[in-house]
Amino acid sequence: MTIKLISRFLGNINQPSRLEILLAIGEGEACVCHLEALLEYRQAYISQHLMALRKAGLLKTRRDGRYVFYRIQNLQLLTLIQMAGEIVNVPSLEMAPRGANPLP
Repeated sequence: MTIKLISRFLGNINQPSRLEILLAIGEGEACVCHLEALLEYRQAYISQHLMALRKAGLLKTRRDGRYVFYRIQNLQLLTLIQMAGEIVNVPSLEMAPRGANPLP
């Protein structure tokens, strides 16, 4: 059962766009409009992935007026992504969290 849990967890982040979104959020928070400008993906595409990441328990949200801000639930996820990058020899600069907006 434990192996299946790990597999399900990794399956939630196995798409390149989801990894890009997580790295773009970084240690801060971001709304869809910030991610849209940073990643140059359509709003609907980003929202779809954010919803999947939130449902998987990887993101938490904060509402401010009409905007919903997303942040990573457990920052060890960023470390995991960076370690995976090291294993496959991705330059560390490419794997650095971008942090759309730092938390106050």
